[in-house]
Amino acid sequence: MALRDEILTEQGLSPSGQGKVLLIACGALAREILDLKAMNGWTHLDLTCLPAKYHLYPDKITQAVRDTVAKHADDYDTIFVVYADCGTGGLLQAACAELGVEMIAGPHCYAFFEGNDRFAKQSETEITTFYLTDFLVRQFDAFVIKPMGLDRHPELRDMYFGNYEKLVYQAQTDDPVLTGKARACAERLGLTFERRFTGYGELETNLADL
Repeated sequence: MALRDEILTEQGLSPSGQGKVLLIACGALAREILDLKAMNGWTHLDLTCLPAKYHLYPDKITQAVRDTVAKHADDYDTIFVVYADCGTGGLLQAACAELGVEMIAGPHCYAFFEGNDRFAKQSETEITTFYLTDFLVRQFDAFVIKPMGLDRHPELRDMYFGNYEKLVYQAQTDDPVLTGKARACAERLGLTFERRFTGYGELETNLADL
């Protein structure tokens, strides 16, 4: 064994990846992950993101994660998938188990920002609630209005949202400008507005464990 490899092994690091961790994340979480890296000095975490638009096409997520794990497996000691189930119907969890990589627990980011246990309890009485995160407030037109065709046919709003009563903005950051935009989103959809400051929730605790 070369001297460099012996030193790395004594330090608990792998000669291949030198203790580095790769995060394969949804692009919708990129800003939050970069903020957490900067705040905590997590220089051992590298980030690669899949397109945020896969939220609109969840059938693409699992294969994209498989391809990215295969591409980087030899370069890192640990790979962590920063997705919840996100509409894959359990396929992503099965793929991660097969590949030997971990992922965030929960059905979607709304749950792990709020805290999975707390969200599960609250969602029982919030079946008429529509949720937004910081990302979705910033990208409201691109990820809500346009995919639903409401930019071309605003009259469809009540058909899509007629059974909703409230919009909950799960705020990762304390930003009055984003809060104002979120309130405007609620008004645009004809829903009452509630802001909950969640911070980074279980995204932060999962990354801290790495």
